[in-house]
Amino acid sequence: MTTRTRTEQAQSFYAAALKQLRKTGIPFMVGGAFSLREYANIVRDTKDLDIFCKAGDSARLLGALSDAGYTTQVTDPNWLAKAFDGEHFVDLISNSHNGLCPVDDIWLEHARDGEILGLSVKLVPPEEVLWTKIYVQQRSRFDGSDVNHILRKVGPELDWERLLRRFEVHWELLLGTLATFQFVYPAERDHVPGWLMDELLRRMQQSRDLPASEDRLCRGQYLDRCSYEIDVRDWGYRPT
Repeated sequence: MTTRTRTEQAQSFYAAALKQLRKTGIPFMVGGAFSLREYANIVRDTKDLDIFCKAGDSARLLGALSDAGYTTQVTDPNWLAKAFDGEHFVDLISNSHNGLCPVDDIWLEHARDGEILGLSVKLVPPEEVLWTKIYVQQRSRFDGSDVNHILRKVGPELDWERLLRRFEVHWELLLGTLATFQFVYPAERDHVPGWLMDELLRRMQQSRDLPASEDRLCRGQYLDRCSYEIDVRDWGYRPT
């Protein structure tokens, strides 16, 4: 089978799946490679279509795809289900892999209008794309370049206050990400508002003035559970 034929088959499947999902009337959003094309000008050939929905809607959407004749499975009840058509598949995603970024009404309220394969769809908001991708720091997959490319293209138009609220507990990750972005793109440093960097740096300074935590916690497992398994298994750290 030629690459062109494989691509045409994938696009036909994705379009049919989207039409089937729209019939349900249940709100959902498209993410993954299709949102990356919109927010970062990155075009990738993909074998899957990422559909984001609230956890309570996942079963009904999966059922609609099953009714259409696709093979379905609940891959991980905490966040992921799939529908297959040969080598291509649809991912139904209701949370991040680490359970920290559940799809909620705020995602849907800020979803953006888009067009995929001639169909009008809602796209995952760029702020929530960044929220989930910043946690993807595994040995086998690291989304740092995607994050930087999104910030380069749409940084000036982001709702930075909402993104900061998303990282309220793990603000250090946001600070580290933005420092890396300014290293990669020094000419675009103004894409990140000054007030945000001031706030994050203020938090860093204040945290340095506090005594170190007595709890030997390894939060690395939020980023890559496999790579930080040794910390818990052999070095006495408490898992997240």
